[in-house]
Amino acid sequence: MERNRRALAMGVLVGSLLTGGCGDAEPEPPRLRIEVVGVRPHDPEAFTQGLEVDGDVLYEGTGMTGRSTVRATDLRTGAELARAELPEPYFGEGITRAGDTLWQLTWQHGVAFARDPVTLETRSQAPYRGEGWGLCTRDGRLVMSDGTDTLTFRDPVTFAPTGSVTLRDSRRAHLNELDCAADGSVYANDYPTNRILRIDPDSGHVLGAADASALLTREQRATADVLNGIAQLPGTDRFLITGKHWPTMFEVRFVPD
Repeated sequence: MERNRRALAMGVLVGSLLTGGCGDAEPEPPRLRIEVVGVRPHDPEAFTQGLEVDGDVLYEGTGMTGRSTVRATDLRTGAELARAELPEPYFGEGITRAGDTLWQLTWQHGVAFARDPVTLETRSQAPYRGEGWGLCTRDGRLVMSDGTDTLTFRDPVTFAPTGSVTLRDSRRAHLNELDCAADGSVYANDYPTNRILRIDPDSGHVLGAADASALLTREQRATADVLNGIAQLPGTDRFLITGKHWPTMFEVRFVPD
């Protein structure tokens, strides 16, 4: 009996150490419900890597080697305003507008393209280490993901790193597409899941988590790829969300569940 009690006590101790000690484990984040308030058509051929809304312009970056693009469309009408193709061997990733520059990441080539936000022509390039996944702009700095649970902050002009924060979450996340919301938080797709996380970029705490798995019908899911693409509509509490090869872009609110 004493041997059994000792074994049980040792198991509790090991479990405590694995979860970060007594009371130190990060709790599950509050759940957010996705409330759909509208739908828009989305190009099902687009391998979406990033969305950004600036005024009346919707920017979308797409991926795949030899097929990567950046597109600017009229948010109200859907009319295409400009388009630029990314040459091989680059694989396009996240995008964001910072002042008079539209930045575009590449996946594994360590190059960010600085573009004219109107014509989308390339002005310059900036190198970086590691992979490029998501990108957004907050308080005069860029916030970048690389597929891990770390966010890297960068100078919006030089693209030089200025700091980083690691996510404090109860489960390991792979941060992908990002959106810097007006309230100071960062919304992130957790690849390859249907989770959307709301993050405090200063502390790394996850402030909420939403499940987007019910957005597409069973028939739509058969030809669609993963969730990837989120952008707040300026001056509202609504966001546009979509995914790779999704036929639809959803206008949604994130509300407490």
